[in-house]
Amino acid sequence: MHSEICRMLSLSKKYFSNFLHLFYPHNCEGCGTDILYDSQFLCAKCMHRLPETGFFSIAANPIEKLFYGRTNITNAGAAFYFTKDSLLQHLLIELKYRGNKEAGYFLGRMMGHTLKNSERFNDVDALVPLPLNEKKEWLRGYNQAMIICEGISEVFNRPILTNAVARIRFTETQTKQNRVSRWQNMEHVFRVSDPAELKNRHILLVDDVITTGATLEACGSSILEVAGVRVSIGAAAFTI
Repeated sequence: MHSEICRMLSLSKKYFSNFLHLFYPHNCEGCGTDILYDSQFLCAKCMHRLPETGFFSIAANPIEKLFYGRTNITNAGAAFYFTKDSLLQHLLIELKYRGNKEAGYFLGRMMGHTLKNSERFNDVDALVPLPLNEKKEWLRGYNQAMIICEGISEVFNRPILTNAVARIRFTETQTKQNRVSRWQNMEHVFRVSDPAELKNRHILLVDDVITTGATLEACGSSILEVAGVRVSIGAAAFTI
């Protein structure tokens, strides 16, 4: 009798789930298939399409070398390689321009798992999202780096310092500028708002994509002016 009741309940849940799926379909963000669990953002096939770097576990990786001689970064890494017309580019476009915060939470959780499994970042005390220009944040409705930080924090269990650093000057887009122009454009853009929150702590500065690293260098250098602070850098993607 008990087993029959359990079987009927199981069937009822299945039928109810199928009924809901008709009206509220859950599809893979990558390929559109509905063959995935409700808790999944990407199907297994699309997960394998994401080009992992492994940088968080590798000392002297290409991102750390990017900052050599520029600013005193403790460790650095990015979860994935960025290439044009890729699944990763699609996810970042969804996050930055189409209001799809779930793409950011997903990328953050992926970073969180990688950071958690890397002993090189064990002593990180807190996360700082790279501040976004106020105008851009107002138009977008959120800072994409903050969304990624929230995903990281779910897994990596570190607090997010939202008001420790501010972006005090508007900068034009840097996509078509060379490395020197980007650095000149980023001078005096960031200011530490609350030094006490940062003092004597190891901070992970988080952004969505690393290209030349000029913006992260400028922000990281401002943070490093605080006594006893150390700065590491983490991003969802690295352009190649």
